[in-house]
Amino acid sequence: MTAQGPVASMDGIGARDGAMMSGFGNHFATEAVAGALPQGRNSPQHAPFGLYAEQFSGTAFTAPRVENRRSWLYRLRPAANHPAFQPYGRDTLIRSGPFDDVPPTPNRLRWNPLPMPSDPVDFVDGLTTYCGNGDPSMAVGVGIHLFAANQSMVRAFSDADGEMLIVPQQGRLRLVTEMGVMMVAPEQVALVPRGLRFRVELPDGAARGYICENYGALFRLPDLGPIGANGLANPRDFETPVAWFEDSDAPCELVQKFCGGLWATTLSHSPFDVVAWHGNLAPSRYDLRRFNTMNSVSYDHPDPSIFTVLTSPTETPGTANCDFVIFPPRWMVAEKTFRPPWFHRNVMSEFMGLIDGAYDAKAEGFLPGGASLHNCMAGHGPDRATYDKAVQANLEPHKIDNGMAFMFESRFPFRPTRFATETPLCQLDYDDCWSGFAKAQLPPR
Repeated sequence: MTAQGPVASMDGIGARDGAMMSGFGNHFATEAVAGALPQGRNSPQHAPFGLYAEQFSGTAFTAPRVENRRSWLYRLRPAANHPAFQPYGRDTLIRSGPFDDVPPTPNRLRWNPLPMPSDPVDFVDGLTTYCGNGDPSMAVGVGIHLFAANQSMVRAFSDADGEMLIVPQQGRLRLVTEMGVMMVAPEQVALVPRGLRFRVELPDGAARGYICENYGALFRLPDLGPIGANGLANPRDFETPVAWFEDSDAPCELVQKFCGGLWATTLSHSPFDVVAWHGNLAPSRYDLRRFNTMNSVSYDHPDPSIFTVLTSPTETPGTANCDFVIFPPRWMVAEKTFRPPWFHRNVMSEFMGLIDGAYDAKAEGFLPGGASLHNCMAGHGPDRATYDKAVQANLEPHKIDNGMAFMFESRFPFRPTRFATETPLCQLDYDDCWSGFAKAQLPPR
């Protein structure tokens, strides 16, 4: 084959793993076989090689052009070629709105890491819902899931309820999608569009991580405002895979999440048979270590919104359905300033996870792979040990370089699932980390 033609991989045709295209929300054009992509029109009477043209839409047809997200796929068989779905026949721990398993709680919650399964479990069966808000059938809110898996998928999965922001914490994920293949490692994230079919392979044998299932407006880069034209997550650092396809006539189970439930059907072929595609709706990955952090160089700790990677907006400007925020390595130089995150109560609700290292507001108890929830107006902030250390610190320039934490923040309160409130992983003594603070001493009146 020539350099311009397809390159065979171990189980498909197209570019080898690692071939990616740069840019967030770009309009890409890619083909795994030369000449497979029609020119001059989207749906010709006779598509090249007899391929089937299919539009994959992530927004309404009539959405404003600046908001419209769609791609055209050219595949070996139509995606419509499948028998009826049937309810998924296994018990699972995945849930969706209205998240009414148990009454909502104002209490602060924290969990130990989700353990790896003892029996073989793939990505789908390894999904466990911790909390969420809104309702996928109303296109509002998010679901927050953790996953732990020790077996590569041999089937396919599709989420009709929302796009999936996947945050690996342990072990790499090889995501095989209809639009290409990408490897995603801890300290990287993957964004998989709503409805796209994919499978998760585990090159390291096991993997664990977090997922934000976004039911609302599609994630996008936040406006930079007075920051200017550059900073935070740069569009060029998002990567989208080139076309790759699997030509297989072996049966393949397809599991689909729809209105909170799981459904399954069996295809007579591989669903990963897209030979070429073009458009601006596609999976992507982003390396969190490329985030261009902004911080104070005079005094005071800035609001955590300065660390926003992606946002799902609402009709209220500046008030997000969900913000994806990270706390990466960074320099702390603020003068006469309490440097850890300050005590606060927030109208937004905060779900946090830790990918590795330590979080600068919690010296103990918040572990890699663990999670915490501080709902709307729940008082929180540094624990006692962190506070004591911070007020006594010599305020020299200091680099935080031993951790990567993140937050899913939403305008709506998160409602924990029954599993999240009853699991032994829930730290019942979490409130104790704020005990023992001495009363401030005022001068005599």
